[in-house]
Amino acid sequence: MMSNNPEYAIVTLGSLEAGAAVTTINPLYTVHEVQRQLLLSNPKIVIGRPETVGVIKEACKNANMNLPIIVVKNTHENLPSGTMCFHELIDDANVDFSILNTIDKNIDDIALIPYSSGTTGMPKGVELVHRTLVTNFVQQDAEGIRHYQHATDSHQESLLAVLPMYHMYGLAVILLQKLAIGAKIVTLPKLERKTFLHAIKEHKTSLLHLVPPLASFLGSHPSVEDEYLSNIHTYICGAAPLPKQDIFQVLEKSKPNVDFLQIYGLTEITSLATTVPPGSKNYTSVGVALPSTKLRIVDSDDRNLGPNAVGELLIKGPQIMKGYRNNPEATKAVITDDGWCRSGDLASIDHAGVVTICDRIKELIKVKGFQVAPAELESVLKEHPNILDAAVIGVPDSKLGEVPKAFVVLKDGCKQDSINVKKFVEDRVASYKRLSDVEFMKSLPRNPSGKILKKVLRESCAKFC
Repeated sequence: MMSNNPEYAIVTLGSLEAGAAVTTINPLYTVHEVQRQLLLSNPKIVIGRPETVGVIKEACKNANMNLPIIVVKNTHENLPSGTMCFHELIDDANVDFSILNTIDKNIDDIALIPYSSGTTGMPKGVELVHRTLVTNFVQQDAEGIRHYQHATDSHQESLLAVLPMYHMYGLAVILLQKLAIGAKIVTLPKLERKTFLHAIKEHKTSLLHLVPPLASFLGSHPSVEDEYLSNIHTYICGAAPLPKQDIFQVLEKSKPNVDFLQIYGLTEITSLATTVPPGSKNYTSVGVALPSTKLRIVDSDDRNLGPNAVGELLIKGPQIMKGYRNNPEATKAVITDDGWCRSGDLASIDHAGVVTICDRIKELIKVKGFQVAPAELESVLKEHPNILDAAVIGVPDSKLGEVPKAFVVLKDGCKQDSINVKKFVEDRVASYKRLSDVEFMKSLPRNPSGKILKKVLRESCAKFC
């Protein structure tokens, strides 16, 4: 339970080498949230930072668990009472490592138990075995789709790890997979604009992983000048769809021929299912299936749909999870009897196998029999010159069933009223997609991976609308 730091890799890899399974906890979690994850995971030890020890202790007490707590601290920080110092443990010359030779490890043993983001319900423990981890890393490294070079005597990729490592994007795609190819990884414990930009420039970041809010910041904020991005050859954005306007703004500040790709994955499939081949200019798609991965689009009755038809994306491959921890009903709802994983995402696949993500199925707005995808309206809103960020949800309507409502964040120094925003959208979409209301906010609620927490917006509407 800690923010990004170099020790995260040591703790994770060391635990796996010792035959343990690792579950990661958001360091911002409350006592109640940590207690729930402790009860679901049933760990033997907890590793944290000085600032998270108080929450860990209280959660352990409430869960009736007496667990050893190991603390990763800096030299100037005090060791919280009742805990053990991580660095003293690993620097102890008397540690007997021969015990590792007696541990019976199997490729089908559980390696990681990350928790699904919970944007559509309570988080569930996702059981990932060693085989699925290694397989997905090899899939990402396939010839013709990798966007990096392996380390040599004269070359080493440089990455900035600011996306949280307790999330699978940060842990698997950025940390573990890139360590496997010999990359240098610079960790940032939290996002501070000046520190973030300084680190990109100072460490000559060559491969930059993003989520939509970060991409939007790089493209739109005046403090982000070309010099900060001069060493980057590839941008990789995941976690949620990114409008093309944001992509073009980043590209305008970058060197010529830079790659910008959107990737697609789920915690339930270890990390990735698709990627965009190098050199592609199809910026708004999420590319093609990884090797040994099958994709299909189905309707609500699980009937296969043809090219370019929109339906639910199903995924099949060796990177699929073992299942949800102690939750067979939830597992059965997501993994079909013949091994397909339901993504819960609306998507289409063209004749060339290129995938475009449209929206979450549960977020579709039903307007008098018509289906409205919030992502489409959000993309239109972000074309407005004064709008920085936007989210759209469905709200109840006595005549139409549901109608779209927008939550909008304006760019610094810009002013706008709801009538003009509604007119801007009205001129660009069919009549049934028109906005019923616009609410202006200072920022949108997002989880650490960048996904908009629409359930928070819905709860707000339920209280005040």
